[in-house]
Amino acid sequence: MPNQRSPETDLLRAAYAAFNARDIDAALATMVPNVAWPMAFKGDFVRGHQEVRTYWTEQWSEIDPHVEPVSFHPEGIGHILVDVHQVVRDLAGAVLGDEHVGHRFTIEDGLIRAMEVCPLP
Repeated sequence: MPNQRSPETDLLRAAYAAFNARDIDAALATMVPNVAWPMAFKGDFVRGHQEVRTYWTEQWSEIDPHVEPVSFHPEGIGHILVDVHQVVRDLAGAVLGDEHVGHRFTIEDGLIRAMEVCPLP
């Protein structure tokens, strides 16, 4: 069932809410210390809390992304694909992109170990 509530989906909902509120500390609290995170707008990955903090701070100085989880699709133990409605605006508020994207999470010991951007099925 795609939208069932679980500790993992609650964790991911909290991570998205913190990201959208620009609360970096709350978002990082949902992740392992050496998390692997995609630099979706630049390519490649950052690793660890400090690199994620630096990447997001830079990203938010250039664009205003909002990501809303629409549905959660478990893919076996510790893996969840999230259908995300992503709206990206420039700093003046003009919409640069409005689309659904896939975010595949690896969760380990109750925290996000990794995330990757991927196509939706």
